[in-house]
Amino acid sequence: MALKSVSPIPHLSAAVKPSSVLSSNKNLFFVDFVGLYCKSKRTRRRIAVSSDHTVFTRLARKSSSSVKAVLDLQRIDPALNESSPSQSDSISKVANLEDIISERGACGVGFIANLENIASYEIVEDALTALGCMEHRGGCGADNDSGDGSGLMTSIPWDLFNNWAEKQGIDSFDKLHTGVGMIFFPKDGDLKKKAKEAVENTFKQEGLEVLGWRPVPVNMSVVGYYAKETMPNIEQVFVKVVKEEDVDDIERELYICRKLIEKAATSESWGNELYFCSLSNQTIVYKGMLRSEVLGLFYDDLRNDLYKSPFAIYHRRYSTNTSPRWPLAQPMRFLGHNGEINTIQGNLNWMQSREASLKAPVWNGRENEIRPYGNPKASDSANLDSAAELLIRSGRIPEEALMILVPEAYKNHPTLTIKYPEVVDFYDYYKGQMEAWDGPALLLFSDGKTVGACLDRNGLRPARYWRTTDNVVYVASEVNVKVGVVPIDDAKVTMKGRLGPGMMIAVDLLSGEVYENTDVKKRVAALNPYGKWVSENLRSMKPVNFLSVTALDNEAILRRQQAYGYSSEDVQMVIETMASQGKEPTFCMGDDIPLAMLSQKPHMLYDYFKQRFAQVTNPAIDPLREGLVMSLEVNIGKRRNILEVGPENASQVILSNPVLNEGELESLLKDPLLKPQVLSTFFDIRKGVEGSLEKTLYRLCEAADEAVRNGSQLLVLSDRADELEPTRPAVPILLAVGAVHQHLIQNGLRMSASIVADTAQCFSTHQFACLIGYGASAVCPYLALETCRQWRLSTKTVNLMRNGKMPTVTIEQAQTNFCKAVKSGLLKILSKMGISLLSSYCGAQIFEIYGLGKEVVDLAFSGSVSKVGGLTFDELARETLSFWVKAFSEDTAKRLENYGFIQFRPGGEYHGNNPEMSKLLHKAVRQKSESAFSIYQQHLANRPVNVLRDLLEFKSDRAPIPVGKVEPASAIVQRFCTGGMSLGAISRETHEAIAIAMNRLGGKSNSGEGGEDPIRWSPLTDVVDGYSPTLPHLKGLQNGDTATSAIKQVASGRFGVTPTFLVNAVQIEIKIAQGAKPGEGGQLPGKKVSAYIARLRNSKPGVPLISPPPHHDIYSIEDLAQLIFDLHQVNPKAKVSVKLVAEAGIGTVASGVAKGNADIIQISGHDGGTGASPISSIKHAGGPWELGVTETHQTLIENGLRERVILRVDGGFKSGVDVLMAAAMGADEYGFGSVAMIATGCVMARICHTNNCPVGVASQREELRARFPGVPGDLVNFFLYVAEEVRGMLAQLGYEKLDDIIGRTEILRPRDISLVKTQHLDLCYILSSVGLPKWSSTEIRNQDVHTNGPVLDDVLLADPEISDAIENEKVVHKTVNIYNVDRAVCGRIAGVVAKKYGDTGFAGQLNITFTGSAGQSFACFLTPGMSIRLVGEANDYVGKGMAGGELVVTPVESTGFCPEDATIVGNTCLYGATGGQIFVRGKAGERFAVRNSLAQAVVEGTGDHCCEYMTGGCVVVLGKVGRNVAAGMTGGLAYFLDEDDTFIPKVNKEIVKIQRVTAPVGQMQLKSLIEAHVEKTGSGKGSAILKEWDRFLPLFWQLVPPSEEDTPEACAEYQRTSTGEVTLQSA
Repeated sequence: MALKSVSPIPHLSAAVKPSSVLSSNKNLFFVDFVGLYCKSKRTRRRIAVSSDHTVFTRLARKSSSSVKAVLDLQRIDPALNESSPSQSDSISKVANLEDIISERGACGVGFIANLENIASYEIVEDALTALGCMEHRGGCGADNDSGDGSGLMTSIPWDLFNNWAEKQGIDSFDKLHTGVGMIFFPKDGDLKKKAKEAVENTFKQEGLEVLGWRPVPVNMSVVGYYAKETMPNIEQVFVKVVKEEDVDDIERELYICRKLIEKAATSESWGNELYFCSLSNQTIVYKGMLRSEVLGLFYDDLRNDLYKSPFAIYHRRYSTNTSPRWPLAQPMRFLGHNGEINTIQGNLNWMQSREASLKAPVWNGRENEIRPYGNPKASDSANLDSAAELLIRSGRIPEEALMILVPEAYKNHPTLTIKYPEVVDFYDYYKGQMEAWDGPALLLFSDGKTVGACLDRNGLRPARYWRTTDNVVYVASEVNVKVGVVPIDDAKVTMKGRLGPGMMIAVDLLSGEVYENTDVKKRVAALNPYGKWVSENLRSMKPVNFLSVTALDNEAILRRQQAYGYSSEDVQMVIETMASQGKEPTFCMGDDIPLAMLSQKPHMLYDYFKQRFAQVTNPAIDPLREGLVMSLEVNIGKRRNILEVGPENASQVILSNPVLNEGELESLLKDPLLKPQVLSTFFDIRKGVEGSLEKTLYRLCEAADEAVRNGSQLLVLSDRADELEPTRPAVPILLAVGAVHQHLIQNGLRMSASIVADTAQCFSTHQFACLIGYGASAVCPYLALETCRQWRLSTKTVNLMRNGKMPTVTIEQAQTNFCKAVKSGLLKILSKMGISLLSSYCGAQIFEIYGLGKEVVDLAFSGSVSKVGGLTFDELARETLSFWVKAFSEDTAKRLENYGFIQFRPGGEYHGNNPEMSKLLHKAVRQKSESAFSIYQQHLANRPVNVLRDLLEFKSDRAPIPVGKVEPASAIVQRFCTGGMSLGAISRETHEAIAIAMNRLGGKSNSGEGGEDPIRWSPLTDVVDGYSPTLPHLKGLQNGDTATSAIKQVASGRFGVTPTFLVNAVQIEIKIAQGAKPGEGGQLPGKKVSAYIARLRNSKPGVPLISPPPHHDIYSIEDLAQLIFDLHQVNPKAKVSVKLVAEAGIGTVASGVAKGNADIIQISGHDGGTGASPISSIKHAGGPWELGVTETHQTLIENGLRERVILRVDGGFKSGVDVLMAAAMGADEYGFGSVAMIATGCVMARICHTNNCPVGVASQREELRARFPGVPGDLVNFFLYVAEEVRGMLAQLGYEKLDDIIGRTEILRPRDISLVKTQHLDLCYILSSVGLPKWSSTEIRNQDVHTNGPVLDDVLLADPEISDAIENEKVVHKTVNIYNVDRAVCGRIAGVVAKKYGDTGFAGQLNITFTGSAGQSFACFLTPGMSIRLVGEANDYVGKGMAGGELVVTPVESTGFCPEDATIVGNTCLYGATGGQIFVRGKAGERFAVRNSLAQAVVEGTGDHCCEYMTGGCVVVLGKVGRNVAAGMTGGLAYFLDEDDTFIPKVNKEIVKIQRVTAPVGQMQLKSLIEAHVEKTGSGKGSAILKEWDRFLPLFWQLVPPSEEDTPEACAEYQRTSTGEVTLQSA
């Protein structure tokens, strides 16, 4: 063998003898799911961390230095004490977002099971071995030694325990009647004794006999420093259950005991240090805060061959959250969970609301003793586990419990609807009773009798399974985790497959059966006549027509609009756009007006709420292309006891969406079974404003309470009135809905009724989302609909339509359009958080609050985060009143006021970027005048309070120093960067001028998403008089200028990301989110996609580009770690940065990113700019960077991770003051976006999205670009002025360099300033400090690029033949072994080739054959001249970003399975590929060829979403595919073989045309690709097709997007060229 890969687990080989599963056990079922990608321990850079430093973040920020605080339950604790005092003692507590965001995790899981239920030690040994192969999927703390957690669940090893009992002189255990508990006790000896007594007492009271206590033998030497500090005492207890005979009853008795002990512990001082890993008669859990490879070394039992079990579930955790804790390691008591539950806050609130109604006969009336069923302080996994546990202990089978909690996307599912309607009935029945626990999840479960696994509805975690002739079945998310430890003979494999979205697999240990997906579900669905119950009891709402005339006259409408807070912008820009176009209005630039709490203008209550969004730990969903997994359906009516099954549970009304018109509301009010009750929401101010609003809310809650107790199942909160009264203003409807919702939860009544809002105060998508997120099931926006009607009937509109200036719509259509826009806007808002179902979003409170005080939040929005405090009820009442009075005052204008919230206007709201500011700035930089710049500074200093930092000022206890002593401006400007503005959003002139200016200064410009012209990568040498023929459109150039962007961006669309682009970067930025619209992808309107832009992006001119909201290769923190690994692999010299947007919980995310080996973390504020975005996104998502940067900096410090990363911040920076503020809060580098554009000539016309920029800054039109006024020198001047301003302020404060103030919040203090709205803001969060990093900012910035450690590519590049071939363009052949720990193989070789020869210049040929199982991102970024062959199989992301060359994946010769039926490569292959060819003999997973731009591929079957958002290239599939084929496919061609006529319903028909292959050129293209496939892979399927070509050709479908309709491949009538040859499209 020429090369040998690094041995994958050096630490393990000594401890565990590698045992072959195959030799030892004939009947094994091996499942392995892994989801984790941190570096393995040997490749991680060592970072010195002093031992006194604690790593435990306190989200509550209570200072606590002792590490014991890790287990301190009062702040954030896990499933440690799942019980709070019972209902009678205290009002139940609502889930708090602070607790939830501090717990994020992702992991690797797997299981092995013997089908004949024979216990053996080999199974345990193999599980430990496989666990060790997953080390690269786990996280480690700052000591690099304390793992985030790993564990094992098995059946109880009776032989081991009996052997121990014999030595102790105890009788051997009666297996049927003995329960075994695995318990973490307090570290302190005295406390442990007390805790033990409490445990024994509870058992005695329950009539159980304690047979003995066994201290669990452990080896302390392998535990990491932090883990040791918090390590509990671990003991096992054996108890005898005499009074029960049935296994289920015994388990139930043990469950009750555990709940009682937990409840008793809550009142004790040691209560938060007692935790049951398991207490059962069937299973036992060994786990801890350990790296996976040392779990077996820590617990001596696991190395004892008496430890025998017929199955084992294992788990490896990567917690993004700050301090991993012992009890949070998994498996939990029933589940091993890899993923993230996004709706957890809602799920917890609903579980809590259920507590009053849950009853089941098996509990004999003891339900009260086992409450609560959820614990807001535990992780999402622990809560899902306890919900599942409750269902199972109440008599459900495990598979059924998981189908209820984590249902698949069963609507519009072609297979289910046709073949298995009973499964659809099952889901329909439960849909209205249990809101789905939504989010990416791979779940492994076992109750000791069944072992199984299921995947979430989107299939966002990988899972593969295979089975051998010895009747061994493996399930894994990394193929062959065991490879490298146990060689598996492929000839013995009889089946290979994968779990797709929503699928499940289960093994019945007692019968030895393996049930695949549909068998499991059919079995569960057949348990009850669900179909009959649903059809007899579930009532569908019939749509009612819209009104066709206005109900009120124009004056009455105007008065109502004024009273309820509408502005003219709301009506003209929002409502009328939605009515005329059926979609939300697009706008540009960012949100540069003051936050609602700082503004001097009145705002509606909704403006204090910002939508939360997914970043890194879970993905957003793409509502445009993957909308089929989403649904807006809601059920209205009482939700009965879910523990008992019966027809009455289905008695509800189902709405297709939550937007009701007047007629539909009317029909709900007439439903006799719902007994609806209307509650009106006005407050009375005749006795003064003080206290009036709060009193009304209490009265409203009482009325709601009474109505529900009297049997009402529908509460309609209404602010409708025939006549408005001046002294009775309407309560803000969001406040009313929130208060009633919270009141009903706390009184155990929320399940009995639904809430509907009938309101005038709702017209934009954000407002609908707020109402639903805080508890409303549906909304009737009566005034918005009336406004649509009024607009359509107005003479102005009628004339515009008559003259053809506006498309004609009828009055019904206008209202339909409005509702359609609201619905698609809602889907977009749900998708930002990665939530698919409105029913799960309802009540999930996915918002943050900026500017409401504690009393308001506690009453109506309990559990939401409001970091800076704010308005009281009385202040809120006054704000509401300021709208209300407008409707009654005589001098009110006859038209609506324009507040100027969206567009700048004189007299309107203050905008940070305004015409006066840009004029002053232009004058200063163009004339290079210091006095002009000081006028600009003065303008900024005198502005109204606009952002949080305006409430702060500097203070210093030092004497000022002369400016000469301060570090020079040239050093300061190196910390400056410009924003990620894409070439496309802005013109070529602007983009290049900014890059040249930053390169002159030594700062960094950013390419944005969309690639870069290679002509810009070399310095200019041909400049004469400021002009260069290389870049003829620019002026003011100098020789030696370079127009390259130092930071090159990798965004979710991967436009323009080629190997050459990456190797020419100084830094590579992964754009996870954008300040102006976090949770959404970039957007480039079609008219801005010129031929030049389309060439750089490998797309089609004139076709709009909207990037997907998620990176399809980042569905979790470990996936991000993998992409960082890939980028370090292709360009080891470039630092990798990750761009996040400020929101609560960002510190937790940033810790995970730092552990994932990023070099830089960038935090953007919500006020960033954008070229084009929906208005509601610009206005209502993301938080201020002041809070984001503070939380990130402090969390990283508390976590010992701050030295690993440079912290960069951007968002609305305009001056040196901003730089100094950011520095004091902890940032090392500073980004300037919009202001850099202004300095180069932008005049803030705010029409970027129209392509009509008057100064050519943001337009692609030639004639406008010619007007571009800027020169690089202008921007250089601006940054030098800012740097001088920073120097002056440092001198004033008495500091010599920025290093001295970074992170020193003590130089800040609150300004003495009075705000119009509230005096109750609290800034102490920003002013707090948790200490400083160990290194100075300069040391952090100058450290080397983080490395990937030793990788296979380095071994290959060191091979003299290969290096010679690259150096001298020769041909070379090599064969190498590969294992699943070898990741991103070929990436570094490709980088070396691309750096030397560019994307196409290499004339040599590297032929490398790999054998084995390849790790993730195999063959990423291939370049032409690389011919790679893999014999074996591969994991996810094969061929990611490949630009050329050839890739062949084929199974080993002589397999026992049929290659075309086997899954051989993972999910998301060819993501963002820009060239090359790939041939795969076998099937691929989900999202094959997503965002493929030019590659050609042949594959023998794929999962869902094949060819999603393809813009070029050609894909041939010779087998079955999943649903949603070709969603968003705007270029390229695809051919699908359809042998059983099931293909058509699986295609997304929005864009592509489906036709047979009739064009001769198309037939040639297809045939030649199949011929190449057969030649390279020896495909049996392919050769069968070629043998009978005439029979198979008519079975192929060709998918053709509009841009390809006229090509010779797609069009049979294509004109031949004059020479009579057919022109072939070259790839």
